[in-house]
Amino acid sequence: MDRLKSIGRPVIANISNHHIHLCEEDLFFFFGKGSKLNKLKDLLQPGQFACKEKLVIVGPKNRINKVRIIGPLRKKTQIEISRTDGFYLGINPPLRISGDLEGSAAIRVIGPKGEKEIKSGCIIVYRHIHMRPEDARQYKVKDKDIVSVRVEGERGLIFGNVKVRVRGDFALEYHIDTDEANACGLRNGDKTEIVDFEKK
Repeated sequence: MDRLKSIGRPVIANISNHHIHLCEEDLFFFFGKGSKLNKLKDLLQPGQFACKEKLVIVGPKNRINKVRIIGPLRKKTQIEISRTDGFYLGINPPLRISGDLEGSAAIRVIGPKGEKEIKSGCIIVYRHIHMRPEDARQYKVKDKDIVSVRVEGERGLIFGNVKVRVRGDFALEYHIDTDEANACGLRNGDKTEIVDFEKK
C-alpha cells in the first residue's frame, strides 16, 4: 500500500485574487503619460508589490470593479482571474503559466483616462510553487517539475499538478487562486506540504 510522505519543510501559501500586471504603454494609457505605480504594500516575492491603483475589467455579461494592479511593470499586460470570475464575466480564459499569453482571452479594461480591449492577456494561472535553487535542491525538484501539495484541516485535500518555478530571485511560496483556496478552506499564510507517495 502507498502512503503520502512530506518532502522538506512546510511551504507558506498565498491566495491570488483577480489582479492585473501592466506594461508601461498601458499604464500611460489608463492613467496618463508619465504616470507611475504607487506602492500600497510589498508582497512576499522580492520586488513585487500591491499598488494603490485599480482598474475595471469588463466581459460580455458583467464587470468587476476595483481590480488591483500588481507591480512592477511587465513587458506585456496580463490579467489574472479565477474560473468563477470567468463565469461571472462571461469569458473563458485558458489555464496558463504566468507570461504565456499567446492566444489567451480578450477582455475590456477601463481606467481613469480611457478604456480599451486587451486582445490577448487574460488567463487563469496554474497553481504553482515559487522557489530558489537551494530550495529546489532540498526538495529534489527542478524548474517546471510537477508536484503534489497537501493542505490539512477540516476540508483538507491534496492538490496535484502543481508546477514548480525555480529562480534565484524567488521566495518559497505556494500560489493558488480563490477558487482553489475556498475548496479547502486555505487562508493566506497557512502552511502546506509538498508530498510524495512512499511505497509500503
